[in-house]
Amino acid sequence: MATAEPVVVSLHDLKSGEISFETLQEAFGPESLGILVVKDVPPEFAGLRHKLLSYASYMGNLDKADFDKFTNEAAKYLVGWSLGKEQLKNGGADDLKGSFYANCAFYVEPGREAPTPTAQFTMHDFPEYLAPNSWPPNEVLPGFRPTMEQLCSLIIDTAVLVARACDKFAEREIPEYPQAYLEKVVKSSSTTKARLLHYYPMTDEVMARGDDEDNWCSVHKDHGCLTGLTSAMFVDEDKTDPKVPTLDGKAPNSLSTLEEMPKSPDPQAGLWIKSRKGEPVQVKIPRDCIAFQTGEALERITRGKFKAVEHSVRGAYSKGVARNTLAVFTQPNLEDEVDLDQHITFGEFARGIIAKNTV
Repeated sequence: MATAEPVVVSLHDLKSGEISFETLQEAFGPESLGILVVKDVPPEFAGLRHKLLSYASYMGNLDKADFDKFTNEAAKYLVGWSLGKEQLKNGGADDLKGSFYANCAFYVEPGREAPTPTAQFTMHDFPEYLAPNSWPPNEVLPGFRPTMEQLCSLIIDTAVLVARACDKFAEREIPEYPQAYLEKVVKSSSTTKARLLHYYPMTDEVMARGDDEDNWCSVHKDHGCLTGLTSAMFVDEDKTDPKVPTLDGKAPNSLSTLEEMPKSPDPQAGLWIKSRKGEPVQVKIPRDCIAFQTGEALERITRGKFKAVEHSVRGAYSKGVARNTLAVFTQPNLEDEVDLDQHITFGEFARGIIAKNTV
């Protein structure tokens, strides 16, 4: 299987507006892999990444009674914790991936927990997006919430700059494209969601049978605009204790970062993108960079000038090893249009996607 080198740009060039249209086409266009890697990110990124991805292992190894405190079945698990609630291509439940979703409405208004319901999108008929966040209590995961909010905000700040570059291209290439549309969508959205992922170590049974190449996350497209991604953090949970420590029966005020393996123990493990020729290629994200993948809303907004990308995650065939990562799905507000010709809103579009993806 092949490895592909993604397009890399500097945050400095994004800020100064010096990203060429050819570079954007190479990253996001019809023949692209649909991924752009941003280097020279703020210095605090590295520490926040290590800290939050350590929390993913701590979270994944909590007791069921703790999970119940921040699980929301009524919201179809699109806020809070879930495990085994997505459907794999073989029809079975995805029970190797623990997931924590958070609304990123705090980006537009500190302390805000969810988008505001409207006449068209009410809490009753769309709790997947309108239910308030279900944060783990601080005594369960001390210091988790501010860490996640800080890292997500940094990634969205960067996504705004990527969106600005995309707008310049779209304004030249697409007739009647609204000025700075994508930047406004990303910057003002209270619908953006973040997903902290804990891919559990492979079971002996799965390792013995050599499961499918996408056994940690099956082939799919994201349905937002730009998905911000950290590089994965691999943790040997047989050697590094992922249990929240207690002192005199109480959790500490904050949790230590866990030891990160220097590299993936399985060279085939990680993010795989399906090329435009239908061939799977592996893409690796450097630890000190943020990657952005294209989603279906971006494809619709740009009338196909930029294409959504199919991708999957292959598990690590190494005993005791977990994989942690963060995805931030920058998405339009529910009433923002993603099809500017047929006037289809993001809320209408997202409803159909969600219905297909849950067990």
